Amino acid sequence: MPDAVKKTVALVLGGVRSGKSRWALEFAARGRAVAFLATAEALDDEMRARIARHRAERPAGWTTVETPLALPEAIEECGRSCDLLVVDCLTLWTANLLTAEQGDRDRILAHADRLCAALARTAASVVLVSNEVGWGIVPADPETRLYRDLLGEINQRVARVADQVVLLVAGCPVQVKPAPGGAR
Repeated sequence: MPDAVKKTVALVLGGVRSGKSRWALEFAARGRAVAFLATAEALDDEMRARIARHRAERPAGWTTVETPLALPEAIEECGRSCDLLVVDCLTLWTANLLTAEQGDRDRILAHADRLCAALARTAASVVLVSNEVGWGIVPADPETRLYRDLLGEINQRVARVADQVVLLVAGCPVQVKPAPGGAR
């Protein structure tokens, strides 16, 4: 990044197909050395095709790191050699943690705290993508309710350490933090 651009942490939220990833890629275009930290796992043919399509959309010079669970460690490692990191996405990372930690809320939130600490320590700018899943109906089963609640809590924790939070609605960015006009 040019010297005039300071480190920033940005969280971009929205619903499915709201334009979050496109916004994050445009944000990342300002970096000189960019790492894309992918949390998805190619567990079936549809997901393999989706991952290949997304990879083809990214500039060839970007480094891709697949990190379904060790996201804080990947941020610290990649932040040493890259000036901008894209995390896509916290939604899948939370689902991966839910499985790996067998639904243990405290252990999952401890991962989130390590993520926030890594965001504070890294010298790189970071843009993180996540879904806003709290606006729908209350899920019928306890595991899905736990997932929704955990993702909401993780999004809040990341938003607290982020310099910028943007909500994407139908491809249109809405600035949440800092608040428009400096309002609190």
